[in-house]
Amino acid sequence: MATRDPSFRARLPDRLGDRLTSARRTLLRRRRLLAVLCTIGAVGAGLRATAPPPEPTVEVLVATDDLPAGAVLAADDLALRALPPDGVPDEALSDPAVAAGTILAAPVRAGEPITDVRLVGPGLASGSPGTVAVPVRLSDAAQAGLLTVGDAIDLLATDPESRTTEVVASGVVVLAVPMPDQEAPDALTGRLVVVGIPASALTDVTAAAVTAFVTYAWASR
Repeated sequence: MATRDPSFRARLPDRLGDRLTSARRTLLRRRRLLAVLCTIGAVGAGLRATAPPPEPTVEVLVATDDLPAGAVLAADDLALRALPPDGVPDEALSDPAVAAGTILAAPVRAGEPITDVRLVGPGLASGSPGTVAVPVRLSDAAQAGLLTVGDAIDLLATDPESRTTEVVASGVVVLAVPMPDQEAPDALTGRLVVVGIPASALTDVTAAAVTAFVTYAWASR
């Protein structure tokens, strides 16, 4: 039977000791790594716990591009954008189905929230108590083309029989000038504009619209 080298037995404890030392070093390195990872995790958790909550936002419809007055809003003209509550104007729209197909009463810039006062409709007069928004057909379409939103005008009614002219409303504000192609094909001659008039003048203006030729003069300020 072969006998082991006596020197092997003498070196055995040293080898075992070296292996134990190496194992302890490996364990120590890993413990240090685990300690570092645990510390990083604890710091991250602490930062998340102490970080302020995200700011609340409100989604509103904004224009995706610059749009002119009289434009009919299409789905691709609008996009939802999250804004801070204090940056949301009153009566801002958030439902694309409500806004699509409506007519802009005034130009809007890309990124501008769409509100009720930007659309042809009852909201146009919401900022002026005692004022109503009324569509009026001006007899001369070319005259209507000279108007812009915000103009202050006096509405004039001319009786074709008596050939007399009277002022039926003074200092009314032009709220919208819809494009001609947005009217019905069988529309009467002339052109519609939307004006804000005092509620007390509503009867006179609507009566003049069906019995007289309605024109305007720019009101002196």
